Amino acid sequence: MDLTPAHIRNTEPLVKFIDVEKSYDGRTLAVRDLTLEVGRSEFLTLLGPSGSGKTTTLNMLAGFERPTRGEILLGGRPVDRLPPYERNIGMVFQNYALFPHMTVGENVAFPLGVRRIRRAEIAERVRRALAMVRLEAFADRRPAQLSGGQQQRIALARALVFEPSLVLMDEPLGALDKKLREQMQIELKLLHERLGLTVLYVTHDQSEALTMSDRIAVFHDGRVVQLGTPDLLYSSPADAFVAGFIGENNLLAGTVDAIADGCARVALDAGFPVTATPVGELQHRARVVVAIRPESVRLSAYSAGDDNTGRVQVTSRIYLGDHQRLLTDAGNGHTITVKVPANADVAAGAQVFLSWTTADCRAFAVSAAAAQALQQASPE
Repeated sequence: MDLTPAHIRNTEPLVKFIDVEKSYDGRTLAVRDLTLEVGRSEFLTLLGPSGSGKTTTLNMLAGFERPTRGEILLGGRPVDRLPPYERNIGMVFQNYALFPHMTVGENVAFPLGVRRIRRAEIAERVRRALAMVRLEAFADRRPAQLSGGQQQRIALARALVFEPSLVLMDEPLGALDKKLREQMQIELKLLHERLGLTVLYVTHDQSEALTMSDRIAVFHDGRVVQLGTPDLLYSSPADAFVAGFIGENNLLAGTVDAIADGCARVALDAGFPVTATPVGELQHRARVVVAIRPESVRLSAYSAGDDNTGRVQVTSRIYLGDHQRLLTDAGNGHTITVKVPANADVAAGAQVFLSWTTADCRAFAVSAAAAQALQQASPE
């Protein structure tokens, strides 16, 4: 099934990674088996934990690293041996990389000077680039006189001023506070849509990836473990690692009791049975991880008629403004998190019933990735 969004599906990809691998020491692969396409005007995010290979992938495309094996095409031609300045790629970094001794205008003009653009044309291009990010009145200021969000806009203007075919962004919002980061996410997405930019974006922040991307490539241990639209990755994760990394999930260990009619009957280690939708082939008596998102769990004072119901005790309430997060003791040291309205009156210590449907509950075979997901899964 083609998971490319409709607005870019019928165009020739701008970027192709073909069987690309990268090793820094000749033994360990930082990136392995990478075959990936980026469509024209697409916003594709490389998402994964530190050390998963996403920044190495970006650096190979930028020309800062050479692939150990495989080929990278940009606009249909190999770029593996081209130096960075000949690739017509804009770059935006986390630390902005602005020159402190230059004015804003001089910073934005710098890539044009390197490319020997005429002085009169440079002035007009700088004006247009600053207007794009709504900072044309700041041309004569120094970077130190700007806020973090303004500096990030200047870095973006500098990346766009020479009209690159592709813009690469490596954790560009990581240094901003939460509110400003969320504002910049929306601004970047709107700018991408208005200008028809092709963007390859690197982040470890899954909410940022879900907010901005046409598609997301989830990296783990140097590989792309799932590629798809944000809603597909959220609703249909391919394995327990993706289920645990994209959004919040309750990950519960158990053993398959039976497989029938497309459903898996699982005895949870927490002490009660559930019926789940199996992902991949599961065998009888196999160890599995069951995933249920907190918003899919219903809470009531009595046993409801859903496919799955368990009695638990509320251990903690966390108020988050628009909702509460309840932590519940499901038995044998297992916690199930539930999202409820902010005004829900549920006291710590209360005995309640949790329920959810089979469709909202997925069972994954236990693998190294699943074991890691279970180990890392804990309420914030």
